[in-house]
Amino acid sequence: MRERLGSPYRARVMVVFGTRPEAIKLAPVVHTLRGRGRLEVSVVVTAQHREMLDQVLDVFSLEPDADLNLMTPDQTLNGLAGRALERLDALLAQTAPDAVVVQGDTTTAMAAALAAFHRRIPAAHVEAGLRTADPLNPFPEEMNRRLVGRIAAWHFAPTAGARDNLLREHVAPEKVLVTGNTVIDALYMARRPDYKFSDPVLEQAAAWPGRLVLLTTHRRENLGEPLRRIYGAVRRLLERFADVAVVFPVHRNPHVRAAAQELAGHERVYLMEPPHYLDFVHLLERSYLVLTDSGGIQEEALALDKPVLVLRTTTERPEGIAAGGARLAGTDPEQIEREAARLLMDPDAYRAMATAPNPYGDGRASERIAHALEHIFGWEPEWPQDFAFHPGA
Repeated sequence: MRERLGSPYRARVMVVFGTRPEAIKLAPVVHTLRGRGRLEVSVVVTAQHREMLDQVLDVFSLEPDADLNLMTPDQTLNGLAGRALERLDALLAQTAPDAVVVQGDTTTAMAAALAAFHRRIPAAHVEAGLRTADPLNPFPEEMNRRLVGRIAAWHFAPTAGARDNLLREHVAPEKVLVTGNTVIDALYMARRPDYKFSDPVLEQAAAWPGRLVLLTTHRRENLGEPLRRIYGAVRRLLERFADVAVVFPVHRNPHVRAAAQELAGHERVYLMEPPHYLDFVHLLERSYLVLTDSGGIQEEALALDKPVLVLRTTTERPEGIAAGGARLAGTDPEQIEREAARLLMDPDAYRAMATAPNPYGDGRASERIAHALEHIFGWEPEWPQDFAFHPGA
């Protein structure tokens, strides 16, 4: 496209997202692009997750140019995808942007990339190239990101491993940039000295004099028996370690909420609503250990030197495991208990994980993405250099 345009062009770039994680990871990109002033940037939200999205928009002072407000009670994946395609298609026809930017692996990202393709508008994929060996795990995220990977014109991979996944899928090397993950940019933007928690339950948890374990669960493939096994392991850890308390922001999925009653009533379990993003960042900083089936938290925790036990059988983020800061614990209660107890009992094992280098970014991913987009539209003469992770750093 740069060759076709010839001279620098103030292209119109539409950034589309619909969930809290997408908003967190794209907020630094939006602010960086706007701050550089070379491209015209519009923000479109689908509101796939309404309340959790609105929190982040407020934190990062983002006001959408268009809010599709698609969330409905008990929405299905196909229903959401259909509504997103229809509404985004009409918006793309009306505004005709030069490029669409999507992030990650949500239904919103998949639908926006497909809608752009149908309108012959190139898409750029932030956090491209994450893969597991199983198209159903995580579900539906693994297939969403594979589909976006087939559609996107440009691929902003967070790590060299993600880039290699794309190259194995025959993506042209010149269309891939290793950027680091923008979630690290957002994390650095959000940290505050002497932060005061806004949630009274979280304030109480943060004042716990012993060790605080952060627990998060939401994966669809863990619904049902896997969640019950995870929560059973947590109860046994609480029985073994009297100085440990667990803070558990409970996802809004009603199936997760029903299963979470397994931990309700325990005096050292703080069940709470999903916190404000700033609260969450500083909760993570306060925590001793993280148990999660989330993707992004694996990256954020390592950036804050917090060991992570991943409550899944696979992860699309193997770099943290290779670096030594994360371990796959699965959903077997004995394995979860064994891995967590090792970190709670063995200072050397804990220190080895807590001091592992962070392979996920240096806080400059958004700058690399902005530079690449500006190169595409003729503003920068050279494609930016890849983010390089140095294990000894």
